[in-house]
Amino acid sequence: MHLLYLCTLLLASLGHVFGYSYLMVMPTTAKSHFYVGQALAKGLVAAGHEVTVVSAFPQRKPIKNLLDVPLPGIIPVMDAHKARILENARKPLIKRLPTFHGMGLDITRALLEEPAVQTLLKENRTYDAVICEVFINEAHFGFAEHFNAPLIGLSTFGASSWTTDMVGTPSPLSYVPNVMLQFSDRMNFWERTHNFLYSAFEFAYQRLFYLPRQEQLYRKFFPNNKQDFYKMRGNASLVLLNNHVSLSFPRPYAPNMIEVGGMHVQRQRKPLPQDIEEFINGAKDGVIYFSMGSNLRSADLPKQKRDALIATFRGLKQRVLWKFEDKDLPNKPENVFISTWFPQDDVLAHENVKLFITHGGLLSTTESIYHGTPVLGIPMFGDQFMNMARAEQSGYGAAVRFDQLTAEKLRSAIDKIIGDPSYTIQVRAMSERFRDQHETPLERAVYWVEHVTRQKGAKYLRSASQNLSFIQYNNLDVLALIFGGLILSLLTIIGLLVFIVKFIRSKQSQKKEKIN
Repeated sequence: MHLLYLCTLLLASLGHVFGYSYLMVMPTTAKSHFYVGQALAKGLVAAGHEVTVVSAFPQRKPIKNLLDVPLPGIIPVMDAHKARILENARKPLIKRLPTFHGMGLDITRALLEEPAVQTLLKENRTYDAVICEVFINEAHFGFAEHFNAPLIGLSTFGASSWTTDMVGTPSPLSYVPNVMLQFSDRMNFWERTHNFLYSAFEFAYQRLFYLPRQEQLYRKFFPNNKQDFYKMRGNASLVLLNNHVSLSFPRPYAPNMIEVGGMHVQRQRKPLPQDIEEFINGAKDGVIYFSMGSNLRSADLPKQKRDALIATFRGLKQRVLWKFEDKDLPNKPENVFISTWFPQDDVLAHENVKLFITHGGLLSTTESIYHGTPVLGIPMFGDQFMNMARAEQSGYGAAVRFDQLTAEKLRSAIDKIIGDPSYTIQVRAMSERFRDQHETPLERAVYWVEHVTRQKGAKYLRSASQNLSFIQYNNLDVLALIFGGLILSLLTIIGLLVFIVKFIRSKQSQKKEKIN
């Protein structure tokens, strides 16, 4: 027995000595999403493991033990949806949900149809774990069983119904807002009502329309998988969240749902390109950095909105770095520097950058908080509304609605944030809390991936809630028994009272007849 125990320990340690092999699936063409997965992949490689990354962004400079499975065919699919971002942003929230999930279905199918992915699926091999980005792509979870490996979910933003269902994390609607709503954790009665109704609609839409279509894709592309689709969806060994409590609000998590927000953030600022460095250093009143992220091109903004931005920036004493995707910006002010790309992390780390005007994506707000730069948000879709609601509630930023964006409103918001030192004070206090962690988020993420691998899926972390139906989980059967019993008892009592009253009246009637 002693020899067997030593052999078991030796085998368990071999993975750490010689390294594990991981498959990482990153289905979207949003660079902001990819950067999170790339940070984890590089961290795992640095720890001595091999990582095969399925993505639309193959390496420019190959790294040893970091392998690529390119997805050229998924780019036009995603680009078609990106082109409709502004159109979809004008839709009511309830109409955006089907559009959003439709995009997920298109991305899911496009990745699985890629020739390189089909070749990968035909390989006679296994992985020690499959790390899959969670972004309305549940059929992709089938890679785990196909390669006989534990499933690890990677969420490029915070917790949502897509991720909480994977590990049984509770999400009380009384203080956990839906990720698509612009509420904080302190909701009033009407906000809680809105949160409940929208979440109920989302739940019904997913179960009745969206998930059955993901199941069809799962069955088509993973015909040999034995797991039921819905059981497979709730059988993840681990979920990593690109979030941290200091960036959002306290909420419950299952023990195998881990916050690793900020693992993509550079801890040391790299030198900026010379022209950008000189432009920033020469700004005696500071610099404002403006970017609408990797999905929405500011060059595609309606002319009226673009003219409002130009008019606002022209009147500022600060200089402006504007991520603009065309080489030329007509009527560009002299104090504006345009480029199709900026090293955003390093720009925000510069002490002369005073404000970040952003779409409000989680990566952008995370970087802004880490480097202590207040934000002015122009949210467009997804979790951006909630992120900016948090910024306003926390006091490190403000927001301007896109449909109400004018030069006057934008200038007023800029002057308010730059002129009021409380925004900078608050964001620097949040930065201090965010940095005050026992280990870096990347170190934490690598540890948990290795831990789940060593423990063969870490079944001991699995919540019993994953074995319960919706009715059992919410105790609807118990409530039905209790209230059913109460109603039955009440009806019985009422029936007895009616019988007694009728009986008494009948006796009284008989007495009157005898008297007469």
